[in-house]
Amino acid sequence: MAEQEVTLMKGNEAIAHAAIRCGTDGYFGYPITPQSEVIETLAEQKPWETTGMVVLQAESEVASINMVYGGAGAGKRVMTSSSSPGVALMQEGIAYMAGAELPGVFVNVQRGGPGLGTIQPSQADYFQATRGGGNGDYYVITLAPNSVQEMADFVELAYELAFKYRNPAMILSDGVIGQMMEKVILPPYKARRTEEEIRKECPWATFGRTKDRQPNIITSLELQSEEMEKRNIHLQEKYQEIRDKEVRYETQQLEDADYMIVSFGSASRIAEKALELAKEEGIKVGLFRPITLWPFPTKEIVEAARGKKGVLVAEINAGQMVEDVRLAINGALPVEHFGRLGGIVPEPDEIVNAIKTKLM
Repeated sequence: MAEQEVTLMKGNEAIAHAAIRCGTDGYFGYPITPQSEVIETLAEQKPWETTGMVVLQAESEVASINMVYGGAGAGKRVMTSSSSPGVALMQEGIAYMAGAELPGVFVNVQRGGPGLGTIQPSQADYFQATRGGGNGDYYVITLAPNSVQEMADFVELAYELAFKYRNPAMILSDGVIGQMMEKVILPPYKARRTEEEIRKECPWATFGRTKDRQPNIITSLELQSEEMEKRNIHLQEKYQEIRDKEVRYETQQLEDADYMIVSFGSASRIAEKALELAKEEGIKVGLFRPITLWPFPTKEIVEAARGKKGVLVAEINAGQMVEDVRLAINGALPVEHFGRLGGIVPEPDEIVNAIKTKLM
């Protein structure tokens, strides 16, 4: 097979193929709709026979996240995937990894909630992803793909950012992108690192005691308040560095627009069609798509909104990212929300109608 072959596949399948090609050492997961194709595809591809990658179905989401914790502590490229209720069960482990400064990749193919909710698509885990989700003052680097191609591309990017900052990274997708099929160019094969390369790249990892060094201790626990404060201050300084250096976003047709739509993930695909419909009606609308939901492109949204008459935040939830947009705009112009709930995906004309009824 050619290293860069154009093929047709689901978003979930792209995640699995990219994981194999990006030198993943281990995947630990548990099936749940609408992301079960990730582990199913890995099982079908049998990477343990080719790259040596471990693929293990754990007995639960709690078990899988703690397996990721262990693999990350050894400096390995490890990942898991799940959907909303399953990711909720992983939050303790993710918080532990953030506190211990361990890299790991997590994929959330969102479905509607709260609770078991529905198996249909949603974007209602925005708060959970961007506010940490577990206990304590921490953040998870959060990438929001809006295509099958980005599902594949963001696996390597998530690993890159996770190891660069020793921090968990999440690919926040949803049932639309996980299940839809598109053409995709998979990344070239990247060899798994040797133990020597891991030791060089991750001197903090747990390699055990040798005659030349004492063992590393990986923990998030500090019993002395003063030491815990120092640890937290260090983390906050790291998060500020990520905010300063890793913001990613895209814009469309904003130069002469009167109104701006802000959308992420699959909702931004729908918003792209809404731009065309609005133009047919003589309404000048542009699109701002955050790619990093954390760090959030606050300054960039402020600049993009300059001179506009209003902003519509279109997302498939009851109104979550809209809070970050309103904080960014800080009352300088109207910011309204449009969303659908219960797993219903909005239509482009609904977004156009929301602009007309809420902003014009």
